[in-house]
Amino acid sequence: MPTRAFKGGVHPADRKDQTNTRAVERAPLPPTLTVPVSQHLGAACSPVVEKGDRVRRGQLIADVEAMVSAPVHSPVDGEVTAIAPVLLASGARALAVFIAPDEAQDFESFVRVGAGEDSVPDRVRAAGIVGLGGAAFPSAVKMHPPKDMPVSTVILNGCECEPYLTCDHRVMLESPARVVRGAALIAAAVNAKRIIIALEANKLDAAERLRAEARDGIEVRVLPTRYPQGAEKQLIWATIGSEVPHGKLPAAAGALVHNVSTAAAIADAVDEGRPLMERVVTVTGNVRRPGNFLTLLGTPVETLIEAAGGLIGEYGRIVAGGPMTGMALADLSVPVVKGMGGVVVLDRSDTAPAVRGDQPCIRCGRCSDACPMMLEPYAIGTYANRGEWDATDRFHALDCIECGCCSYVCPTRRPLVQLIRSAKQALLQRGAAL
Repeated sequence: MPTRAFKGGVHPADRKDQTNTRAVERAPLPPTLTVPVSQHLGAACSPVVEKGDRVRRGQLIADVEAMVSAPVHSPVDGEVTAIAPVLLASGARALAVFIAPDEAQDFESFVRVGAGEDSVPDRVRAAGIVGLGGAAFPSAVKMHPPKDMPVSTVILNGCECEPYLTCDHRVMLESPARVVRGAALIAAAVNAKRIIIALEANKLDAAERLRAEARDGIEVRVLPTRYPQGAEKQLIWATIGSEVPHGKLPAAAGALVHNVSTAAAIADAVDEGRPLMERVVTVTGNVRRPGNFLTLLGTPVETLIEAAGGLIGEYGRIVAGGPMTGMALADLSVPVVKGMGGVVVLDRSDTAPAVRGDQPCIRCGRCSDACPMMLEPYAIGTYANRGEWDATDRFHALDCIECGCCSYVCPTRRPLVQLIRSAKQALLQRGAAL
């Protein structure tokens, strides 16, 4: 089937050569793990342990009964030393469980979860799995599509279109069987008849490994390298030619999208009862030894930077995630969470000086040309800067996927993503108050 090109998009330098050949290695064990009890979209969990408790690796430490949620498990054997608020990479503060790990750790053993659950979604929920591509939406919830929207195709997203990041690439290369197994489990859970594993053309080695593992009925598709190829709606259009209707879920187009690393974690949860306690994180940019590190959740970012040999050169900004959608860090003590796939130390030459407030729009139209959602970012930004929320709604601000293409191409460096994000927040708050 031919690949369909989505409208808009940009072609930033992928900068993946520092780490795409670096095999995954285990990150060092820090003196203290800071494990936030909310690492997902949805209802925050509440701690089920107290200061002074001994915990085992894989033990449940926080949970909530809400449907849109994901429990949290201890990544280590150790002792709970405190339960207190902590700063997150997003700038928000959340309650966290502080754990002092035992010096001797057996990373092959863990408390198995979900043994009493019969369905795949229930086991996935018990394991605390969320989308590892960055969105951190609880994976079990996505495996319960509306009954009037049957899913015919499961799409695994291995595009990893963000510059610098290679964590998903390495998972596909080093654990293709886990990725394929996870895809099959997801498809069986939603009764989908078709499975597509999609990745960009700069990962041909991973495509070869996946094809060697894929069973009949699993298609490995290589898509053009183009940002944001891995955005959910753009990926659905590129692979199956279906458009997700405005305001609807991907299931309305007959599709369900999961990240490849999420699929591997789902395979671990179902086959081994392994909860989500660690993830692969790319550490790259201005560091001495860039790499991909299997990192315990709750590890401070500064520990990862030390593992990568420390900072070098004149860096301009340290970003959690990728440079297009990630968050600049003001404090390197923030912990790694489930949705954090990278720590990128950007060179000063790659970072523009900070801009305060909105800037004049020269009506060049580049942001509209680049927007993959066919929006008019310049207009939404202008109205957001004035606080005219009704106008931002008329220009469909809530459809923005915050990919950063508009800010990337803007010649006057307007902070368009931040302005649109403020409009979305205002519209959502207004809707919640009605």
